Amino acid sequence: MDILKDIKYDANGLVPAIVQDFNTGDVLMLAYMNSESLKKTVETGRTWFYSRSRQSLWNKGETSGNFQNVKNMYFDCDADSILVQVEQIGPACHTGSKSCFFNKLVESDEAPVEAGIMGRVYELITERKENPVDGSYTNYLFDKGIDKILKKVGEEASEVIIGAKNSDKGETVYEISDLVYHLLVLMVHMGIEIDDIKRELDKRYKK
Repeated sequence: MDILKDIKYDANGLVPAIVQDFNTGDVLMLAYMNSESLKKTVETGRTWFYSRSRQSLWNKGETSGNFQNVKNMYFDCDADSILVQVEQIGPACHTGSKSCFFNKLVESDEAPVEAGIMGRVYELITERKENPVDGSYTNYLFDKGIDKILKKVGEEASEVIIGAKNSDKGETVYEISDLVYHLLVLMVHMGIEIDDIKRELDKRYKK
């Protein structure tokens, strides 16, 4: 690919690659690529890096099974660093943590609203379905099946209407959150991914 020729490598023939979770926006890890690993990443759709210690290529997940399926790739304005957005399978860090960035240097007193919170909730619901937890409301819904899930979606939609009709912003926000949660449960039950909704919205937006 001709565009790969635009990448500017350092004196060792390497370029830093930042790996980001496509669904949540979380920064997962930082690694390095050379021209060969970059090409293999583009060709295979999975991340390949260059190990500075072993001086060899390595495929993320080859040993652990925690592969990274590439969704998007970008290079910055100076063409000397790469952003790789991936669908992460399992944890990204060798410690077992989802992200390699968990050691805090500075922390705000304010709790941030996560850009990818819906993706996180979807992942948690999926985890509950695959690994049930006693007493979990999510598992209760899955156990009861589609009719119960649909009933809850209908009930929560009605609550949203009531809150909005009463011009109560706080109540409406609360009920919309309940509705979104139950819609996510329905999506997981039916095997519908957030990306499916994004693609449908994207098609409508472009019309």
